[in-house]
Amino acid sequence: MRKFTPKGSGTAPAKARTTAGRTSDRSASRPEARPARVPTTHSEDRPVRRPSAPTEGRPLRRSAAHSEDQPARRPFASSEGRLPRRPSIRSSARPSTVTSGQPRPATPAKPRTTGPRPGGPGQERLQKILAAAGIASRRACEEIILDGRVQVNGKTITEMGTCADPRRDVITVDLVQIQREAPVYILMNKPKGYVTTVKDDQGRPTVMALLKGVPGRLYPVGRLDFNSEGLLLMTNDGALAQVLMGPEHEIPKVYLVKVHRSPRPELLKEFQDGFLLSGRRLKPCHIEIAEKGDNPWLKVTLTEGKNQQIRRMFAAVGHPVSKLRRVQFGPLADPLLKPGAWRFLSPQEIAAIKSL
Repeated sequence: MRKFTPKGSGTAPAKARTTAGRTSDRSASRPEARPARVPTTHSEDRPVRRPSAPTEGRPLRRSAAHSEDQPARRPFASSEGRLPRRPSIRSSARPSTVTSGQPRPATPAKPRTTGPRPGGPGQERLQKILAAAGIASRRACEEIILDGRVQVNGKTITEMGTCADPRRDVITVDLVQIQREAPVYILMNKPKGYVTTVKDDQGRPTVMALLKGVPGRLYPVGRLDFNSEGLLLMTNDGALAQVLMGPEHEIPKVYLVKVHRSPRPELLKEFQDGFLLSGRRLKPCHIEIAEKGDNPWLKVTLTEGKNQQIRRMFAAVGHPVSKLRRVQFGPLADPLLKPGAWRFLSPQEIAAIKSL
């Protein structure tokens, strides 16, 4: 049977005390009245926002942004009184070498790795001295230098661009002293069946076999193919040979060409305007009929010397070449010189080719 407890008994004050205690604890943890919200600014006078009261039994959660233990966020600095920027690790590790208002320091030039340049009278490049001495062509003399076969005053030279004085310095090739040869200029009428080289890998006869009793080492200027004949210049003057073979100088060379069937005048005009061969435009050439017939002789003047240019040019239009003879090389011409014969140039002819 339920026992009835009248009002005003001893249990009521305990409940009141419990309630009063809980009420007093809650009031102690209740935050103070919030001030009126002001417009959002970035002023230092803005109070720190306090967290709301937690519910009973739940731990107080404070965010990192609004923690009371964390100092308030610094306000955004205006243009006036801007806070100094904290230097980064990169800027402190690699300080700038250029300051405002000062010019950039000049980068020191790298030292040259080539040999010495001409510094006085009589100085010439080593490959030119060797070519003038008849050792080989200038291109071949460069390979001899790179192979370490050349010595100047007892020191082995392997760098291109090294200069020396042939009248004062002792220059040796394979420890054999060279002697500067006098320049030699020979005009030869090359016959068919000879190769225009100093040595042939296939064992064919070369134009050097036609020279007998000539001192020094000569080499041909330009080329005539195995089945062609005509005038050919032989010399040991490497500087002159390089000028005569350079396409920029446009040394005229005249050929007599016998072709199969007579070409049309329109075709000859196309050659004179600049023929397109293998996708490349050739320089204009002058063509005229030297001897008429079913297989005529044509007189062709070229200012460039592509490999078998005349034979390839006429074969491309259906008029193959059966005979080809060079009758003039620059100012040099000699219709009385027989095939296989040669002669030295006259002083007037030497002056004429050196003036090109």
